[in-house]
Amino acid sequence: MARPRLLPEPVGLHLAKLETPPDWDAEFGFPGPLELEIGSGAGGHALEYCRRNPHVRFVAFEWRKKYARDTQDRGNKLGLRNLRVLEADARSVVPRLFAPGSLDAVHLQFPDPWWKRAHFKRAVIQPEFAKLLLEKLKPGGLFDMRTDVQDRGVSMLSILEEAGFVNPLGAGIFHPYDPEEVPSTRERRYLASGEPVYRARLRKPA
Repeated sequence: MARPRLLPEPVGLHLAKLETPPDWDAEFGFPGPLELEIGSGAGGHALEYCRRNPHVRFVAFEWRKKYARDTQDRGNKLGLRNLRVLEADARSVVPRLFAPGSLDAVHLQFPDPWWKRAHFKRAVIQPEFAKLLLEKLKPGGLFDMRTDVQDRGVSMLSILEEAGFVNPLGAGIFHPYDPEEVPSTRERRYLASGEPVYRARLRKPA
């Protein structure tokens, strides 16, 4: 895949600036499940997920402008009317953009591990944000998490389970690979090389 260019037009700013949740039916032009991806990176997961699931309204956050703009541009060229990409920090916008109980799923794939201990506070999954995401999900809603760093996966699982997410396989247990899952650009490389990926599919209690 070619490296993304920094396209001139920002994406998702009309949504990122809102102080209250929008009318998602009006935004997308159709009703259906509403799902969130935090950190869509190069867009491999978002684009393929939207292609396979045209009935799902998919909102993807990516703070790196070139990746966010490239993903939305590619989605537009593919005719994916169910994708909205926001070049914004999800932690500051998600609290305003989604009503409690409005999300059917949250996807978090390969977040930055922030190797230095002093930077741990920058990690996406912190106790308060985990509780907020639980609140935004519908009862029975899915939290789909993947990482290539085992100790970060252990830490995130612990935080999410402590926040109230249910792990159907048991506390602290990672989930096996499911060939029906949509891999991200990064995960496709790991699947080809055989490198481990630590996965979890947690649920909000019904």
